[in-house]
Amino acid sequence: MIKKITSASSLKGELTLPPDKSISQRAAIFSLLYDGVSEVKNYSQAQDPQSTLSCVQQLGAEVKEENGTLIIKGTGRKNIKTPVKDLDCGNSGTAMRLLSGVLVGANISAKLVGDESLCGRTMTRIIKPLEKMGAHILARNGAYAPLFINRNEPLKPLQFELPIPSAQLKSCVLLAGLFGEELTQVIEILPSRDHSERLLNLDQKVVQDRKIISASLADEIPNQSYTIPGDFSAAAFWLVAGAIQNDAEIKIGNVGLNPTRNALLDILDEMGADITIENERMEGAEPAGDIIVKGSDLKAIEIDPKMIPNCIDELPILSVAMLFAEGTSTISGAEELRHKETDRIMAMANMLNAVGANFEEKEDGLIIHGDPDFSFSSANFESYHDHRIAMAAAVLSLKGSQESFIKDAESAAVSYPGFWNDLEDLSTS
Repeated sequence: MIKKITSASSLKGELTLPPDKSISQRAAIFSLLYDGVSEVKNYSQAQDPQSTLSCVQQLGAEVKEENGTLIIKGTGRKNIKTPVKDLDCGNSGTAMRLLSGVLVGANISAKLVGDESLCGRTMTRIIKPLEKMGAHILARNGAYAPLFINRNEPLKPLQFELPIPSAQLKSCVLLAGLFGEELTQVIEILPSRDHSERLLNLDQKVVQDRKIISASLADEIPNQSYTIPGDFSAAAFWLVAGAIQNDAEIKIGNVGLNPTRNALLDILDEMGADITIENERMEGAEPAGDIIVKGSDLKAIEIDPKMIPNCIDELPILSVAMLFAEGTSTISGAEELRHKETDRIMAMANMLNAVGANFEEKEDGLIIHGDPDFSFSSANFESYHDHRIAMAAAVLSLKGSQESFIKDAESAAVSYPGFWNDLEDLSTS
């Protein structure tokens, strides 16, 4: 689908975001592990969480929906079933990596498959620690899905220092460790998303600036009955869209405000964005609130590489904010972006190039020479079938003086099925 976007002179209105995709997928997997019934409200209808939900059903979870609430009867750790067919993770790296840990821990033989994009992403980082725990994993070229997983020896405990800040890698190892008699520990040097530790109530301690998270069979799996908050990564597009428009006021309700996810708020605040938070509260183990953003005068920023793991998914839309900020902004230490759904640094560079932006592409990021008065007429954008690139290009298109076009725009549905409707509701020509 090629999406036509017209320029907007103002952005006004209130939005309800799609449910958080990362939390939704964990809710499904952790409900499988819980020996009892969980009631999950506001579960995401996006493709990735639906793929995960289908997989946990194949592993024995009983799922039904009542009045918008998912009722999930888990198997507990001892009664997970061997699936009768391949576990199709679709486009979800979270599903493939976290379920790999579950399969290894539970000693379930299964084949994990995915779409073309997922099968192009390396799984080496999870294969190596899982094999140290006793797994036998066959992968295409030793690194890529499909993954054939089994375990023919006792589960071994592991003390694993994360080579990079990765919530998926961390969660994979901890989920395998939940099935072990002895303690498995993950040592985190730089912070990554902590949804798994929160939702599973795992033991955590800080020793010499390193966080150590532990898991074993002794950990009781908590009931997963809660309301999924709105996806902060989805809110990011509107936060930037509102900040770069002269005439804008957008209210976004029920946004997840997990401190390991919302570095973009601090970055935009430092850039001078007019953002306020109201009605702060807890949704289960996760903080949430309502956010209001208004048109702002932005200034450039050099992002501390230590903050990158906390805003990795927001960098494509952040590059749009930088384009309209006064001065030169820098993204560095973001080489991980080259291993997402597409090479996102390349995709961001091509997006900026399409409008004639002044920037330099680096191996681990971008240098963007911004201008609050930057203007362009129209552009043709490639999304590379990447949802975040498609939506970032849409926000950028609103600033053009004429119509712009985004190729393969349907990819936005991976994380935000209602994005195009919300965009239309907010914008006025």
